[in-house]
Amino acid sequence: MKGKATSIDIAHLAGVSQATVSRALCGSPLVNEETRRRVQAAAEQLNYKIDKNASNLRRMHTGTLALLFFEDPTADESHINPFFLSMLGSITRACALQGHDLLISFQQLSDDWHADFADSKKADGLILLGYGDYLAYRDKLEKLVEQGTRFVRWGAVLPDQPGVSFGSDNLCGGREVAEHLLERGCRRIAFLGDASSHYPEFFGRYNGYVEALTAAGVEVDPALQENAESTEHSGYEAMRRLIMNEVGFDAVFAASDLIAIGAMRALSDHGLRVPQDVALAGFDDIATASFVNPPLTTVLQDTGHAGAVLVDSLLGLIRGEPVESEVLPVKLMVRKSSLR
Repeated sequence: MKGKATSIDIAHLAGVSQATVSRALCGSPLVNEETRRRVQAAAEQLNYKIDKNASNLRRMHTGTLALLFFEDPTADESHINPFFLSMLGSITRACALQGHDLLISFQQLSDDWHADFADSKKADGLILLGYGDYLAYRDKLEKLVEQGTRFVRWGAVLPDQPGVSFGSDNLCGGREVAEHLLERGCRRIAFLGDASSHYPEFFGRYNGYVEALTAAGVEVDPALQENAESTEHSGYEAMRRLIMNEVGFDAVFAASDLIAIGAMRALSDHGLRVPQDVALAGFDDIATASFVNPPLTTVLQDTGHAGAVLVDSLLGLIRGEPVESEVLPVKLMVRKSSLR
């Protein structure tokens, strides 16, 4: 044989048809295991390499998944929440293990990304990741469903939402944080984060906090809640407003670690010690949480598992398999910041 080996050469060596070679090399269940091994052995003997692009073209697949990332821009447009950096890493690894390429695209919620990626055929499916006003882009999710776009989303898992979503158990995590602070003797527990249906992940954490206080017979004081976005600066400003309002508090539950780190700085600037004067807890367990002083009590979201679930589920949708939304468990990580 001269030149590059072909599927015809493999078929001749293995004693099967060319169609059987194609099925065996793409993993078709129509080929029995003995034949598959014979074809693979012949391919190895001939040093045959599958033309991935041609194979994808025949199957009308790109072999690529697209990760559309949404986050509010910062002043220098360089900041990314460390939690999402961890998610990006786990999704990239999961794609590599599945033999797929990953196209990462930063998007604005106001753009027509829902139409652009459905029409461009750049990827076989979409992973949607990031914070944003859920009510502002729910209609775009509905359009993706109408267009038949295969997509999965990381965020709050809500009833009757468009498409398939995966997210952490925010209600349970919020409840565990509040219960922990109550067990430490705290009774005036502030909450920093948007507590509305516009940001359902934060809202779930807030509702868990309310459940724990109500079960303990502790009044839920609306004056102890301050809105904050997931940045250190927003956490600092929310904490400063709460201090200036002089409502009195002995603990703070921040809806994210970045908010908590900003709040920690504000407390220090106003002469309040953590945890001696104010117990403090966050949510996410970003890498920095265990290195701030004092180390931050927080809620672990398992980004490694989450990335694998998102990729596996999207590939299932692409194969036409039924996939359902799922709430993933969380774990309370108790550190010095809350140990009064």
